[in-house]
This record gives sequence, C-alpha cells and structure tokens, in this order.
Amino acid sequence: MTAWLFLAGAILCEVGGSLTLKAALDHRLLYVVVAIGYVSSFILLTYTLKAGLGLGVTYGVWAGLGVALTAVGSTIFFDEPLNAVMGIGMGLIIGGVVLVEVGASQ
Repeated sequence: MTAWLFLAGAILCEVGGSLTLKAALDHRLLYVVVAIGYVSSFILLTYTLKAGLGLGVTYGVWAGLGVALTAVGSTIFFDEPLNAVMGIGMGLIIGGVVLVEVGASQ
C-alpha cells in the first residue's frame, strides 16, 4: 500500500511539473516549481521501488497516468484540445499499463 501512495505522489508531482512547464514559458520564476516537481517525482519513484513495487509496473503506471492526467490538465488549464481520438489513445495506454501489471503478478 505504501508503494502505491509513493507512486501516486510521484505521478502528481510529475504532472504538476509538466503543467507548470508550459506556464513557465511566460513566467520564468515558475521554472523553480518545474524543477521541484520533477525532482520530487524522482525521489518518490525511488521510494516506490524501495517499497517493493517492480520497476516495470512502477514506470508503466507513472508514465501512463502521467500522460493521461497531463492531457486532461492541459485541457483544463490551457484550453488545449482533448478529442475522442486522444481519449482512445489514452485508453490504450492505460489498458497497456493494466496488462503489464497483470503480467507482473503472474
């Protein structure tokens, strides 16, 4: 359970850093927030691995949910498009992550 909480934190920090990166293009001081988000994400990923979650599952969930949440966040905060094709792509990514996890537990 602890590993999954670390992983959730890592995902949120990475998504926050990525979303802030776009805003930092206009407000240079936000690069500090970007750096903090990315560094925090990697620290939490380290804790996730130390807590026993496998690397394949950790990276798959981190990357897959990171892509999906960043796409949704960019729609909310920056009015970027999110259409059905993009939704299908995110669904395929998440489905792939689920298959990696199922395979890792066999």
